[in-house]
Formats: sequence, structure tokens, C-alpha cells
Amino acid sequence: MDRIDRRGFLGTGVALTAGLASAGLPRVARAQELSFQPEPGAKLRILRWKRFVEGDALAFARNVQKFTEKYGVEVKVDAESWEDVRPKAAVAANVGSGPDLIAGWFDDPHQYPDKLVDMTELGEYLGTKYGGWYDVCRKYGRRAGTRQWIAIPWGIIGNALVYRESHVKAAGFDGIPKDTGGFLKLCQALKAKGTPPGFALGKAVGDGNNWVHWLLWSHGAKLVDESFKVVINSPETVAALEYARALYPTFVQGTLSWQDPNNNKAFLDGQVSLTANGISIYYSAKGSPEPRLQELAKDIQHARFPIGPAGKPSELMQITQWMLFKHCKYPNAGKELVRFLMEAEQYDPWMQASIGYVAQPLRAYEKSPVWTADPKHAAYRDGGNFILDVGHAGPLGPASASALADYIVLDMVAEAASGARSPKEAAERAEKRAKRYYRG
Repeated sequence: MDRIDRRGFLGTGVALTAGLASAGLPRVARAQELSFQPEPGAKLRILRWKRFVEGDALAFARNVQKFTEKYGVEVKVDAESWEDVRPKAAVAANVGSGPDLIAGWFDDPHQYPDKLVDMTELGEYLGTKYGGWYDVCRKYGRRAGTRQWIAIPWGIIGNALVYRESHVKAAGFDGIPKDTGGFLKLCQALKAKGTPPGFALGKAVGDGNNWVHWLLWSHGAKLVDESFKVVINSPETVAALEYARALYPTFVQGTLSWQDPNNNKAFLDGQVSLTANGISIYYSAKGSPEPRLQELAKDIQHARFPIGPAGKPSELMQITQWMLFKHCKYPNAGKELVRFLMEAEQYDPWMQASIGYVAQPLRAYEKSPVWTADPKHAAYRDGGNFILDVGHAGPLGPASASALADYIVLDMVAEAASGARSPKEAAERAEKRAKRYYRG
């Protein structure tokens, strides 16, 4: 991404806020406004994931500084790798100390809902003010079976197919096929041309989990059904794993150990021509001073995943949520910081500075100028309208969160794809592992 200094960002922020207002984002009457008066002498410690896009970090730091200047609340910000946020949040919940606010992943709040501050008033306020939450975000934020908000969805880390247009055309395709059969043929053709694809099969919180759940769901398979019954050992799952077994030989070597940064590096280094990622690959290339990467950016395109035998979009993307822990000594300050960050004056400039890397959980922000600033952003805008939650098709709760944290689906696909186990054996092992958490 092009570097933004503080002065430049401040100037941009004014224009962005004006653009937001002209885009028609809703406002509420003053009487409806909500605020939580921070406690005297309040201090906050927050933990978030390390950024992949420079503009995110700059804009976020500016928003936190604005909050401190307005309320006099000192805020200490720590950032951890994506893989480390979840265990650190679990430790904080279990021992009752640590960061006050954590931006966690997926359904992490559902592992320890009793350790979190009730956010219902804030959740309802934001939904009313900004056009409503996407259904999937509401499900993530609320405690299962209730209307109680236990976390506030901060954003959707968009995920799409990232590919080299020239390489896809050289392989004999005009674009990404719309069906899984055509997609396999494309990957085979790319491999034959020496321009292979690559998808993460290591413990990758985002890129690994996202694509393997698409693989599973697109074939009509799922970990559990609506009654919490484990149904992963099914003909649909075996079919999905047979597909993975056919797809894997087209991958560049090393994907079994890939974590979230690896496919970014492989794509930018020219090792792969197709992967699944956020928009960060494109902006790393576009903002680079290297002529090679600038040319690469021109060749990058984005597309949605193909439709499988299930016959409908069946994708997973990361939800990142603000969790406020009960051990926080200043809960009003914590709630006010989350409210402040989610308001249009802060949120839209942050989303625009993140250049589409984080998409909105609230429908009003669909009108943000970020989505029309570059045609290559468009594939990341509408995830909230069609993604499934990670507990699909059962309710979210400690079982779904634990199953995801244990990488049951990701491990199953990696085992079957690589030949470490047969598809049937991999499905049977996943079934046994899932039943440790789903006991109903």
C-alpha cells in the first residue's frame, strides 16, 4: 500500500467523512444517541491481530488517539499474530486477567460467554443506526438462542480467489469457472503450464479455514446438523475429500505447512498464480516500489469461489469481534471505545484506509466509497450477504468454537488431500474428534 503519513491521513479523513455523509449513510436524532461515560481515571489495554495492510494500522492508531484526546482514557494497544490471538484470549478468559478488550476471531466469544461484559445495548444501538447487522454477524455477536450480545462484530476479513489474469488465459480460460468441475480443470491446466495454484493446508486461521469450509459446504457436507448431531462422516464429505485429493496435486509444494502469510509471499514471489486471500496481495504489489510488483498488480484479478454440487454460494470468511472481559476494571470505558470505533466518523475512514481488506458488518457501510474506488475491490464488498457462520448448520456455542480452534475440518482436508488418510478414514477421524465437543 502507498505509505500514508499522519498529516496526509488527517487530510484524507476529512474528505472521507464528507464522502460518507454524501453517500447517504443514516444518521439518528440526537435523542437516540448512545454513549457510555468512562469511569474516572480509566485505562484500557487492548489486543488485536497484526495488520496485513499498513493503512489499517495507521487509521486504527489515529482513531485510538482521538478517543484518548476526547475522553482522557489511556489506551495501550498490543498486536499479536493471527494464530496467537485465540489462545491469548482463552487464557485471559480462564485466569480472569489480561487485556480488557480483544479483537478475536469467528465464534471465540461463544467459548466463554459468561466471562464477557453484556454488550446488548450497544449492539442494538449500532444495528438501528447503521441499517442493521448482516444476519451472519448478528448470529456471531449474540449468545446462541438469546438476544444478548456478548461481542460486537468489528469487521469481515474478506476472502476471494486471487489470480493472475494472464496466466489463467494462457491456461485456456477467460476467467475463473463458475463450477467446481471447471475449477479443477483450470487448476490442472495452470499446473501443466508451470504456473500452479496454492491453498493453505497448515494451521492458517483465515486462509486455511476459509477455503476448506467452502470445499466442504460446496459439496453439501457439514460438521453438524441443526440438532447438534455430528454428521461429518457422510457421502457428501467423502465426495468433497475426493475432490480435494484431485485438486492437491496441482498445488505448489509446501502448502501443508502454510499459515496465513505464506500464500501472500508465494503469490508475490511468482510461485503461484491462484490462491485464496484478502485484498492485501493486490495492495502489496500495487504499493511496491518494485516495477515487477507494479506490473504484477495490473495482472491481479479477484473472483468469488465457484458453486459446487450444493448449488449455492457456500463460503466462510473471518469475522473479527470485540470482546470486553468482565475482569476489566473500567467497563464503561471499554464499551465507549468500541462504540467510538464503530461510529461512521471513525469506522469509514478506517475501512477506506484498509482499502477493502476489512468489510463492514453493518449494512449502511455498503455505500462506502471504498467499494467504488477501484473495480478490483468489488469482490470483497458483499460477503456479509452470503457467507455462512462457522457453526453451520448448528447453533454457535462452545462446541463450534472449540471444534474450529482444534482445526478439525482443516486437518481432515489436509489428511485426505495429501494421501495421509483415505477420504473415508479422514472423515471418520474428524467425526471422532468432533464428538469430543458435540456430546448431544
